[in-house]
Order: sequence, then structure tokens, then C-alpha cells
Amino acid sequence: MKVLTRGTVTVDVEQCKGCDMCIPACPPGVLSMSREVNGRGYRFPILHPGCTGCQACQQICPDWVFEVFRYEEPIELEVPES
Repeated sequence: MKVLTRGTVTVDVEQCKGCDMCIPACPPGVLSMSREVNGRGYRFPILHPGCTGCQACQQICPDWVFEVFRYEEPIELEVPES
């Protein structure tokens, strides 16, 4: 399956406190919380294909763990079907 992606984010996993605020704030719904925990014992967000680069996660995050990048041209990613 192919997914159109207009952006991506990096997550500072070790800074995240697992507040979950980014998950419902993400318009395309491409963030989910990990099952793993960081060095501080908190779960952290994982990015899935389909990011639009909208910056909603970055704007709502109280700990500034997101860095958002927007592509000049959208790209297609091949993702395995689940």
C-alpha cells in the first residue's frame, strides 16, 4: 500500500513525559503511543506514514519534543498492509 506523505517529525524520546496530548491533536492521526518506555519510564509517541507537516504535535507539546519538517513536494511511501 502507498501513503502520500507531506512531512515528517523527529521525536526526542528521552525528553518525552508521555502526556499523550499529541495523539488526539494530530489531524491525520499518524501518531500512536509506544509500548516501550524511555529512560525516565515514560511511553513516547511513534510516527506512522502520512504526516502532513502541520505542526499540531509541536504546538501542543509542553516539553518541545517534536521537530517538524515539511517536504517541498509530497512523497509516496510504501508501507506494509496490516
